[in-house]
Amino acid sequence: MFDWLKKKAAVPAKTDAAPTETAAETVVGAVVEAATEAPAAVAPVAEPAAGPTGASWWQKLRQSRFATGLRGLFSSNPKLDDALLDEIETVLLGADVGVTATEALVEDLRRRMRAREFGDALALQRHLRAQLLAMIQPVARPLDVDASKAPFVILTVGVNGVGKTTTIGKLAHRFQRDGLKLALAAGDTFRAAAVEQLKVWGERNGVTVVAQGQNADAAAVIFDALQAAKSRGLDLLIADTAGRLHTQQGLMAELSKVGRVLAKIDASAPHEVLMVIDGTTGQNAVNQVRQFLAAAKVTGLVVTKLDGSAKGGVVFALAREFGLPIRFVGLGETMEDLRVFDPEAFVDALLPELGAPERADP
Repeated sequence: MFDWLKKKAAVPAKTDAAPTETAAETVVGAVVEAATEAPAAVAPVAEPAAGPTGASWWQKLRQSRFATGLRGLFSSNPKLDDALLDEIETVLLGADVGVTATEALVEDLRRRMRAREFGDALALQRHLRAQLLAMIQPVARPLDVDASKAPFVILTVGVNGVGKTTTIGKLAHRFQRDGLKLALAAGDTFRAAAVEQLKVWGERNGVTVVAQGQNADAAAVIFDALQAAKSRGLDLLIADTAGRLHTQQGLMAELSKVGRVLAKIDASAPHEVLMVIDGTTGQNAVNQVRQFLAAAKVTGLVVTKLDGSAKGGVVFALAREFGLPIRFVGLGETMEDLRVFDPEAFVDALLPELGAPERADP
């Protein structure tokens, strides 16, 4: 029995018999097709920018609302008083740190300031850094692809528009660079052009994509992909799924079916349910995680779009409310801009005035 759904949605009256693999023999870099229908029209997938690959976290995050707000606040060595704390509170709330986390941070600073523990604003800022770091360090747990479970199955979930398909392409690049043999499963058969977009990423990375046409049975596609990955001795399978909301009962039921079908091959699959969220959406991102946790056993997060003018504070809100591992963060358009989450590098990028040393980007 597949146990990663806490609450089972109504499942369409359809047999769960293992789909018959119809995929033809392929080589890495080809696309496995189980349908002959013409592909849907698809907008071209933008080629990842060829910008600097060694850009630091500070270079990527310096324009975030969080960083610019605190930089402006502490640049003039402000007076230690309640007005400063009120301004810090305003910056944190405006950067999507969240009410609960912000109140805890500011009240701790207020208590210590009144106890005269800070000699100046720099001392207060150093303590704020320690507070922020303590909040997110527990969730900085990199994804471990367990070789004993090969092919290790990553099921990606999330709403539309968060960069899920792009994230899969960048994950494929990262894991391939690490020496893993992998395939992709085009399980988002609901959204027009999603299958074609994943094929483009597969061709770009030289990775096999198992795909059918739009509106195909997603569970069958992912079942075929796992069978193919197992028969070829691959290390990893990354499966796309349709973007969905918790109110879309048919799509949520589809996730349940995917899990049951995978269990026919590997009772422990999927080994990771990776939810991709948009770091610019603030409280909406928090609500999305809450909704998916009510239906699916999410085991890790990828927070995308944290570069540029993103607020950045949602990472702290997510860490405090859910405690889910943050596996990766997206800091830009290049392949290398999908980074393993490094809490110290992240906080030091938001508080650059402290002169923390540059850290190597994982």
